[in-house]
Amino acid sequence: MSTRAPALILLAALAASCGGGSSNPSGPDGTPTPPPPGSAVSGFVFYDENANGTADPSETVRLPAVGVAIGGVTTSTVAGGRFSFSNVPNGAQTAQTSPATLPAYFTPGAPLSVAVPASSDVAVPAVLAIGSRSRPNLYLAFGDSITFGTGSSDGSGYVDELRADLRAYWGKADITNDGVPATRSNRGEMRVGRSLATHRPAYLLILYGTNDFNDPECRDEFPCYTITSLRSMVLQARDAGAFPILGTIPPVDPSYADRDAAARNDWVRRMNDLVRSMAREERVPIAEVHGDFLKQPSLPALFDDFLHPNDAGYRVMARSFFDAITKPLPTSGSGRAPEFFFEPPAGP
Repeated sequence: MSTRAPALILLAALAASCGGGSSNPSGPDGTPTPPPPGSAVSGFVFYDENANGTADPSETVRLPAVGVAIGGVTTSTVAGGRFSFSNVPNGAQTAQTSPATLPAYFTPGAPLSVAVPASSDVAVPAVLAIGSRSRPNLYLAFGDSITFGTGSSDGSGYVDELRADLRAYWGKADITNDGVPATRSNRGEMRVGRSLATHRPAYLLILYGTNDFNDPECRDEFPCYTITSLRSMVLQARDAGAFPILGTIPPVDPSYADRDAAARNDWVRRMNDLVRSMAREERVPIAEVHGDFLKQPSLPALFDDFLHPNDAGYRVMARSFFDAITKPLPTSGSGRAPEFFFEPPAGP
């Protein structure tokens, strides 16, 4: 026998043991083994407000664009939070959402046992670790005159637009506007605790810093108190059981040559670099108001005056906050996570 024959036999055996050859399982006679029998499964991913694993009648928020796995098969939800599998292996299976695909601050609910074939829609839970007194689906818009809505045709600013977007996307959302014109971030730091205690929101939408430029201290001793104040608002929100969303400071209208718009916009740019850095440290979603304004074809077309957006500008802002609320938190960066855990809500 040739000395090559044993070596070839050994290589063939190793290939077979490592999965070499056909990837399809085969029977004794070499014919492919049919896949295990399966069934179609459909359902939805919902916000489980009380974390009981059941879609209660009042729990109407649905989560689109979320990954779902059942019995080793994966898919993503579409509008209305719905998903559909064409072939899930029959028998006892487990369903759960993919953590990396959930919107910021959401986490998977407890793994759900599913008997396939399923006789009805499968409701897969996702939860939020809000405080026991916080009101699910309530957002508190917190800031200065830009949050208040100055410059918009109906005075609502970005709030009405954001509310409509969230309701269309998730099914439920309420927003309270607590914008106080002419206030600076250090004033916001002082008043946020009372505002949180009064309204008990699930989310705090922070947009402060525009008026800080008017303080000589903030121009001469950059970055003055702005970042410290914003960080304090973030931490106070968490202490109150609410989720902070931090907006970057919008630019001003560069067409106002007599208002030194270039110097002010440079200050805004440098401050926003620090805002983003702090947000990464604190693991806070950023509503990229500044960046989204700069992406538009014309900055002057977004303003009612030197500082305040018009309706078009407020639409951009609404989309910035919508994206920060509904998209997964980027995994890059480090920092501490929220220091509170889920407690069943006390009621409205």
